[in-house]
Amino acid sequence: MKKVLSILSVMTIFLCHSDAQTVNWAALRKTDRHIINVRTGLEHGLVYGIGYGYQVSNKGIPVLLNIEYSAPAGKELFDDFKIKTGGQVVLPAFNNFRFSVRAQGIFRRYGNELVNMLNFGSDISGALGYYRKKWFIATDVGFDKAIVTRFKHSEAYKNQYPLVSDGWYEPAAGGNFYYGVQLGFSAKHYDVYVRGGNILNQDFRSSPGLPVYGELGINMRL
Repeated sequence: MKKVLSILSVMTIFLCHSDAQTVNWAALRKTDRHIINVRTGLEHGLVYGIGYGYQVSNKGIPVLLNIEYSAPAGKELFDDFKIKTGGQVVLPAFNNFRFSVRAQGIFRRYGNELVNMLNFGSDISGALGYYRKKWFIATDVGFDKAIVTRFKHSEAYKNQYPLVSDGWYEPAAGGNFYYGVQLGFSAKHYDVYVRGGNILNQDFRSSPGLPVYGELGINMRL
């Protein structure tokens, strides 16, 4: 039971949402093969991130492949981090309305004085919005799932709970739903956007300690 409580308590901090590449699909041109992104936001504290996207197709249905890195602000820049990689596709426009779908794999690390964790997970989401060349507004919803996590407990923790064991676990409660709004403005080769919303645990009854997320980002399209 103590092991389960340990897993659940750290997972509420470990699982959090942000750092998703936000694109103005109406401003994206066929020649814009590369998208460089920088951002900062609120995710159980101040976080920062960078990302790169590559447009592999724009024959009616743009497809982007991307990789993203994010970490909390602090003295140890590479102590805790999250890496996401995958792709997204947008369906053809209907009266300036567009629907996009994104699927990503996740590798992340989180540590404190009790435990260090390495996790493999997934993030599936969709966004529906109104897109013009100079601005856009959209809603997005998604699910961030921790599939398997490796726990390595500190000696201090093991002294308190000698029966605890390190290793790989599949946390039953390791998932968060998120939903929110994104708004952006575009000019020439740049997009500036803000995102924000709420986070809900997969049981639909509880939320993390800070049940909101927010993000400010800039894209450069090349």
